[in-house]
Amino acid sequence: MFHFDFEAFQFINHLAVSERVLNPFMVFLAEKAEYLFFAGIIFYWLFPRNQTQNRRMVAEAIMAACVALGMNVLIGHFFYRDRPFVSHHVNWLIPHVKNASFPSDHATAAFVITTAIWIWRERDGWLWLLLSAGIALSRVWTGVHYPLDVTAGMIIGACTAFAVHNLLRIEKLNRVVNLLIEFYEKIESRLWVKKKAN
Repeated sequence: MFHFDFEAFQFINHLAVSERVLNPFMVFLAEKAEYLFFAGIIFYWLFPRNQTQNRRMVAEAIMAACVALGMNVLIGHFFYRDRPFVSHHVNWLIPHVKNASFPSDHATAAFVITTAIWIWRERDGWLWLLLSAGIALSRVWTGVHYPLDVTAGMIIGACTAFAVHNLLRIEKLNRVVNLLIEFYEKIESRLWVKKKAN
């Protein structure tokens, strides 16, 4: 398994040499594309059309992301794996600390949010899936993850999003989430009233 993983890493990472014209784009995906997810979450939360559904989707995405990234911390502690650039000569395109490589937090975060969006808004979800796949590929291309790291992140992210969505169908948990959203909306409406009054 690890031998195949390293061979796949070498193939993808060598594209940084053979297809170097794409390197700036891959560096952007590896380092900056995650901010598009932050922007997307804010957009969906504030977008007035289907706002109730959108806010429920965002709440699920944030909760699932917290759970998934928390799992990654535990997995990285008990199944520590060095970054590719620590153990091998690689095409290393972006700076990175020498912390746990497995699983990939970037892939996990991208796929947990993408899956949460896909559950509620399938058409939008396919676009986010394309971006998530690009992020996962770029983390290998730039030399900071093995393919198995990002694959594990993809699986953890997607499965956690589905699990949280199904858990929140339980009436008591569903009620708590709705109450939290309603509480936020009361505060929001009061702030808008004060702003208009001024």
